[in-house]
Amino acid sequence: MASKAACSWLPLAVLLVAAAVAGMTPTAAAAAAAFDENYVVQWGADGRHLVDRGTEVDLAMDQSSGAGFRSKSTYGSGFFHLRMKLPSGYTAGVVTTFYLISQPENGERDEVDFEFLGDKDGKPITLQTNVFVNGRGEREQRLHLWFDPAADFHDYKILWNPYQLVMFVDDTPIRVLRNLTGAVPGYAFPARQTMLVRASIWDGSGWATDGGDTKVDWSKAPFTAGYQGFNVDACATGATPCDSPDLWWNGREYRNVTDAQRKAYEGVKKYMYYNYCNDTVRFNNSMPVECSYDL
Repeated sequence: MASKAACSWLPLAVLLVAAAVAGMTPTAAAAAAAFDENYVVQWGADGRHLVDRGTEVDLAMDQSSGAGFRSKSTYGSGFFHLRMKLPSGYTAGVVTTFYLISQPENGERDEVDFEFLGDKDGKPITLQTNVFVNGRGEREQRLHLWFDPAADFHDYKILWNPYQLVMFVDDTPIRVLRNLTGAVPGYAFPARQTMLVRASIWDGSGWATDGGDTKVDWSKAPFTAGYQGFNVDACATGATPCDSPDLWWNGREYRNVTDAQRKAYEGVKKYMYYNYCNDTVRFNNSMPVECSYDL
């Protein structure tokens, strides 16, 4: 896949639409939750690779280990969000993540991924998103963001309800999947399994940069990512039925993208340099069914 140059700006029209979207998109709660209210350490619990500062956590990777954390609960719907600041400088081979994943993590799992793929100095970080349903993935989309995600914290959000899955960067939707399972046979939507929230930093030298040709340079370690925003607005397993219309993220205003969100989403597509729905060679012209449906 040929990479495009980094995008340091958005056209004024897209910026104006994104500003309008901000007024109609759910945002993280104002009162900051402490990390241990909703999350626990998954790995790297040695005081060096995961540093808990209360309302901020640093994940670090060196040659001995990476680190990760997960939510205490599994969820059946909700609005999930983390603020992230990615490792800077030479980060080839470094993968930094925020994702939802069902349990057990086997060949029938559901998964919704934000994966940030590092690169060499002067090359932009790639944001890869992917969605697995019943163990089937191969739905990658890759783009270069219109800002440097290593320069400051930004919001990364997943709205997941019985009607749609929307992934946001700040208040701009970058991926939308409608739930058309009742109308379209074979439509792939994660609606059957509850999911954990997870985040991690790890060595993806085998694939993340230049198809695996460019590896992690351990002389540049440690690579450190910051996380904030540990509130979780979601339906925990065993709570109110997670498809209840009384849950705010299942409300009528969150069952479709708005016109402003649709325009912002279309504007972001020009920064996407790989979309599985355009890869006819990969799928031998038998494209996944969702690629035939607009929002």
